[in-house]
Amino acid sequence: MNKNLWLLILSQIFAFTAAPVTVFLSGIIGSQFSPVKSLATLPMALSIVGIAIFAIFAAKVMSIIGRRAGFMFASVVSSLSSVLAAYAIIIESFILFNFSCFLLGAGVAFSHQYRFAAVETVKKDMAPKAISIILLAGIGSAFIGPNVANITKGFIAEHLYAGSYIALAALTLTSTIFLLFYEDGHKPNHVNKKIKRSYLELISQPRFLQALVASAFAYAVMSFLMTATPISMHVMEKISLTKTGFVIQLHIAAMFLPSLITGNLIKKFGHSKIMYAGVVLFFITILTSLFEQNFINYLIALIFLGFGWNFLFISGTSLLVLSYREDEKFKAQGFNDLIVYSIQAVASLSAGVFLTLTSWKTMNLVCIIFLVIIVLSTLRADFKKRK
Repeated sequence: MNKNLWLLILSQIFAFTAAPVTVFLSGIIGSQFSPVKSLATLPMALSIVGIAIFAIFAAKVMSIIGRRAGFMFASVVSSLSSVLAAYAIIIESFILFNFSCFLLGAGVAFSHQYRFAAVETVKKDMAPKAISIILLAGIGSAFIGPNVANITKGFIAEHLYAGSYIALAALTLTSTIFLLFYEDGHKPNHVNKKIKRSYLELISQPRFLQALVASAFAYAVMSFLMTATPISMHVMEKISLTKTGFVIQLHIAAMFLPSLITGNLIKKFGHSKIMYAGVVLFFITILTSLFEQNFINYLIALIFLGFGWNFLFISGTSLLVLSYREDEKFKAQGFNDLIVYSIQAVASLSAGVFLTLTSWKTMNLVCIIFLVIIVLSTLRADFKKRK
C-alpha cells in the first residue's frame, strides 16, 4: 500500500457507484417506461455498450493526458449524465433515459482503468494483489450507491428515482477530490521507438488470449444473469424491491469481497488453477437455478455468481499485464476492455429477450457454453506452455 494506491481506492469507490446504481435501478425504471416489455433491460445494456465503445477511447485519452486528468474528466461526465437521467425520469422519456445510461457507461469505461493504474503503482509480481485491492473498493461502491439511491428515490415528489440520480451526480463528482492529491507519473507515449505489435500479434499469444477469454466470458455470464435478476425477481416472481436490492447488493459484494484472498491465491496456485476454480463457482450458480425460484435460491445463485466472476476476472487481468510490453500497455489494455465489454454488452442486451422468450433456468443453462470456452482456452495455453 502506498499513497497513490490509497487515493485510487478512495476515488474509485465514488466513481464506480454509477455501476451498481445502474444495475439496481435501470431495469426497474426501464420496465416502467419501456413501450415493449422485452426492452426493459435496454438501459442497462446500453450502459455496457457505452463501456465497450469508449474502452479504447479511455485508454487512448489517458495515454495522452495521463491517469489523473482522465479520471477527473470521467467523473464530470458521469455526474452530468446522472443529472440527465434524473431529467429523463421527470419527463418520463425512455429514449433520453437510455441515452443517459449510455453516457454513464462511458464514464464507467474510464473507471475500469483504475485497476491498470493500480498495477502501475507497484512491482509487477504484486499485480494480482494490487488489482485485488482496487477491486475490493467496489464493496464500498456496492453499498454506498444503491443505499443512497434508495434513500433519495423520493426526494423529487411524483417522480420516483429522479432523486436517486441527483444523488448519484454528487457521488461521482466526489471522486475528483481525492484525485487532486494523486501523483501522476505520466510520460508521453511517443518516447519509446519500439515497433508495437499488431492486435493480431497480441491475441495470437496463448496467454494473452487466455487472459482475454477468462475476463470476457466471466463478464458475459455475470452480466447475462445479473441484468435479468431484478426483472426475474421483482417483476416476474413478485419478490419485494427491498429483497431484490439486497440480493443485488450481496452479489456485488461477492464480486469484490474475495479480493481479500484472490491475489494471494493466484500467487500460490497460479492463474490457470484459479480460473478453473472460478468456472466451478459458476457451475454452482447454474445448479442452484434448477431449484425453486425463491429469495434464498436467488441469493445463493447471485453470491456464487459474484465469487466466480472475481476469480476469473482478477486472474485474467493480472495475467494480461504479464503478456504485453510497457510501450504497448495502453493499446493492449484498451483492446482488452473493448472485447471484454463488447461481449458483456451483447450478453446484457440479450438478457431481457432471453428471459421473456425462455426462462430463468434456461438462461443459466445457456451459460455452460461460455464456461466450456474458458476451460478450453486455459487448457490450450497450459499445453502450449509445457511444450
